[in-house]
Amino acid sequence: MAIWRGAVDATHDFLSDADRVAIEAEVARFLPTAPLLLAIDADDWPIGFMLLDESRIEALFVDPHHHGRGAGRALLAHALTHHPVLDADVNAQNAQAAGFYARMGFVPVGESDRDGQGRPYPLIHLRRPA
Repeated sequence: MAIWRGAVDATHDFLSDADRVAIEAEVARFLPTAPLLLAIDADDWPIGFMLLDESRIEALFVDPHHHGRGAGRALLAHALTHHPVLDADVNAQNAQAAGFYARMGFVPVGESDRDGQGRPYPLIHLRRPA
């Protein structure tokens, strides 16, 4: 949860306070039992995680102190060894994440004016072709 909180605080300034609280409660309910892929540092400390459902990235968060150091790239590389085509959604207002996915070869394939829970946060649907 600390990784999620830090990453969201660093990149999701567009969330309303009420939505931030509601989303955190949702994440706190499912994250402890979710099958996560972890990025760890040299001291064996988790610095990022990915939730992968088949070839769909449902979550990818990296501790903001480790942004730009390869943890997200390593998680994606691992996922690509199992799934040559990956799909993901990114909040349109999250320029940092959108830029990361673009650098990793993802291309827009659609968009929605609301997030997966119906909140007014537009999504860009992305695909990383083989």
